[in-house]
Amino acid sequence: MLSVISQQVLTIREALLMGKSNRDLVLGGKVIHLNHDLGIFITMNPGYAGRTELPDNLKTLFRPVAMMVPDYTLIA
Repeated sequence: MLSVISQQVLTIREALLMGKSNRDLVLGGKVIHLNHDLGIFITMNPGYAGRTELPDNLKTLFRPVAMMVPDYTLIA
């Protein structure tokens, strides 16, 4: 399943990088018009039970961002 998503994200990325005014592409047999302002985000908490890591081919398509619980005492 994730390998299919990886291929679709890669197809979308390549279509956007081509820079053509026609941003239509075919995914799953359907023609899709891409908005050049799109964003794709993944939220993961792999440390929890039942969740898995992203495969490397999907992980390379995204920039990692770490988040943590804020220190409310320091903020106050």
